[in-house]
Amino acid sequence: MAAAFATISAWLPFGHELVDPKGFLRSWNNSGIGACSGGLAGIKCARRLVIVIQLPWKGLGGRVTEKIGQLQALRKLSLHDNAIGGAIPSSLGLLPNLRGVQLFNNRFSGSIPPTLGLSPLLQSLDFCNNSLSGTIPATLANSTRLFRLNFSYNSLSGSIPTSLTQSQSLIFLALEHNNLSGSIPDSWGGNVKALYQLQSLTLGHNSFSGTIPASLGNLSELQEISLSHNNMAGLIPNEIGRLSRLRTLDFSYNALNGSLPAALSNLSNLVVLNLESYHLDHQIPAAVNKLQKLSVLNLRNNQFAGPIPATVGNISFLTQVDLSQNKFSGEIPASIGDLPNLSSFNVSYNNLSGPVPTKLAQKFNASAFVGNLELCGYSALTQCPIPPSPGPSTPPESPAKKHHRLSTKDIILIAAGALLISGEKGTPPTAGEVEAAGEAGGKIVHFDGPMVFTADDLLCATTEIMGKSTYGTVYKATLEDGSVAAVKRFREKITKGQREFETEVNILGKIRHPNLLAMRAYYLGPKGSAAWLVFHIGGLGGDGGWGVRLGGWAGMGFGLNSGLDPEIDSEKNSKSSLLTSKLTLVFISNYSFDSQKV
Repeated sequence: MAAAFATISAWLPFGHELVDPKGFLRSWNNSGIGACSGGLAGIKCARRLVIVIQLPWKGLGGRVTEKIGQLQALRKLSLHDNAIGGAIPSSLGLLPNLRGVQLFNNRFSGSIPPTLGLSPLLQSLDFCNNSLSGTIPATLANSTRLFRLNFSYNSLSGSIPTSLTQSQSLIFLALEHNNLSGSIPDSWGGNVKALYQLQSLTLGHNSFSGTIPASLGNLSELQEISLSHNNMAGLIPNEIGRLSRLRTLDFSYNALNGSLPAALSNLSNLVVLNLESYHLDHQIPAAVNKLQKLSVLNLRNNQFAGPIPATVGNISFLTQVDLSQNKFSGEIPASIGDLPNLSSFNVSYNNLSGPVPTKLAQKFNASAFVGNLELCGYSALTQCPIPPSPGPSTPPESPAKKHHRLSTKDIILIAAGALLISGEKGTPPTAGEVEAAGEAGGKIVHFDGPMVFTADDLLCATTEIMGKSTYGTVYKATLEDGSVAAVKRFREKITKGQREFETEVNILGKIRHPNLLAMRAYYLGPKGSAAWLVFHIGGLGGDGGWGVRLGGWAGMGFGLNSGLDPEIDSEKNSKSSLLTSKLTLVFISNYSFDSQKV
């Protein structure tokens, strides 16, 4: 009878302290006599005593009264996903039958009551995503049945109590996204004769420093560990290789250094390996192929060097591989292209060379490969040189041919699209603007015009072939911002010296005429390894009907008599050489001139 009265005296203030804007608690009466009558929302009773209060997702506000400690039979308090604030009642720790408290996704503030460690049957505490502050009470480890502890996404400070590292009951410990600091205790699984149950340990997004504790290797049941986004330094301990059940290892965004321990290849159940943004160096161990269940391999932004092991291509479950921003060299192993489940791949900004395996080049765009100056074959603008085939020697060029160099009849100035420049014939353009070509190397020189782009922008563009000639290939390139350019890529060893090339192209860059398309930029690769001419295109039309074609021949006539005194090969200006803009303005796609007369 005394317990019933205690229930009533606690029940009345508990209901009064909660704010119920949506009316979910309207079934509650003010007398408290019907608390266990079966008609109250969110209440479960046994022997006329409240044992469960379960009111999640009800939009409740207000606070939880300290008088809840008078509900001595209470086993579970579940108020998650509401807007309840105030302090967590310390009287909860006085409930002898309390098993679980679920208060996550609310607005609780203040500190975590140390008295919670006095609950002998306590199994689960979840205070995630509140505004709690202060330190983690060391007394929580006194609850010897506590298996789940989630204090993530709060503002807790201080260090991890050593007592928690020695808990034999904890299975899940989540402390990420707090303000915790200091060293992580090196006392996990301190009693080697005891069985430690911890399976998930997430400590990321704090301010922990020091080294990774070698004692973590004692947690034989561990399946997930995350120390990401901290200030950890030193080496990855070899003892981590003892965690045979480990499925997720995330040490990303720390200051660790040294090499990748060979012992990690013992983690035969590993699915996710994330070591992004470290200072790890040396090479990837060839034994990495022992990680046969690995799905995600992220080594981005480290100092790894040497070749990418071909054995990576033997891990058939791989879906994501990111090796970008390292110092890998050599060729990309063809075996990686044979991975059946690979959906994400990035090796950009390394020192890789040679051709990209065809399957990878077809499956992933250029952004996965840029920043490797000697890598080729991953886009239309990075074609690999064709090895010379044996045959009769090429006859020497005539003096006239040598004199013209890039001004011979097959140096194509591409036409397609919209009217670019209006004004009187012969108005000189502004001087070219020289810029470094970014991570691609070399330089890019811009003439007048609205387009501003880098060599990397061109490398990552979507391309389609517009035409080919003796000297190279013309592409329509659609940049990431939607602008369109025509790009002439010269074949290897077609251009002579860099100085001659620049002299000729700077002359071409000054040409302006309503029926001749104007050049916007040119690119020279490192040591003359590549040469492109870039032209702007607006809307791109076809060759049109006969009326457009007749207008095209007339427009071509104006172009051929533009005052440049060109030497024109009329066979180059056939029907296929005429392209129209959306306004049916016609431009000549092929023309050449005698550079001496310009």
